Amino acid sequence: MRRRSQMADLQRYVVSQEEAFGQLHGRLTAFIDRYVATLGPLYMELDALESQLHLAMTYLSEALRSHGVDARAPLPPRATDLPRLSVLPSAAPMPVEPQGGIVDVAPPTLKQLYRRAAMRLHPDLARGERERRLREDQMMTANEAYAAGDRPRLEALLLAAGEDPLKVTGSNGSAVLEWLRRSELAVQGRLRVVQAHLLALQAHPMHQLWIAIERAELKGLDPLGVMANRLRAQISERRQELYIGQRLQPDSKLALAFLHQRVERMGAMALG
Repeated sequence: MRRRSQMADLQRYVVSQEEAFGQLHGRLTAFIDRYVATLGPLYMELDALESQLHLAMTYLSEALRSHGVDARAPLPPRATDLPRLSVLPSAAPMPVEPQGGIVDVAPPTLKQLYRRAAMRLHPDLARGERERRLREDQMMTANEAYAAGDRPRLEALLLAAGEDPLKVTGSNGSAVLEWLRRSELAVQGRLRVVQAHLLALQAHPMHQLWIAIERAELKGLDPLGVMANRLRAQISERRQELYIGQRLQPDSKLALAFLHQRVERMGAMALG
């Protein structure tokens, strides 16, 4: 069946997209591990110094206000977010294919359909009075359909009662087509999920950084080393600021200027 072949092609394409995501995810994860191993401890140290400095500046602003100085406290620092990647969710189970593929056998006679209806719908099989009345109505409909030679009505009655389509029409073609329709929807939905995650991975800031660093390293440069040195320089600056900030007295002329500088810097970082 051509439609089945097209669905198989689509499934193979989905698998190829999943493999592309897995390969990119693996390579990017390896880069992030190297990035975190190189810079993570420095970021943590810088974050700790920023927190200590914020605490010192909060105390200083409170002391200045107690001396009648209009001193605004700086914004709290934001902790550095180490990069994380999304994980591709597992695919939902595919619809179960009708057993044996497409089956086409001789349909039962009208008499055989009627006997099957009598066996399935007989009122004596009821488990309560309400079900008995329902079965009596269904058997009355079956009797009328048989007497009128109305095969479609008998078939509809049996199918609605849960009878196997093969035993009613002699073919499961409609069931196979419905399975194909549901399977196509499932595969197309999976493809959209995979491609969305792949695009998000390609647009991830760490992907852009990885590409840039890889190109620089091919030229013999050491961009991660440069970034580490910049962080060490910032750490040194924060240590000096912390040393000064913890020792400033509220009646010092430098206190308000020092606090104001911190407020401006944290405000600029928040806007950035």
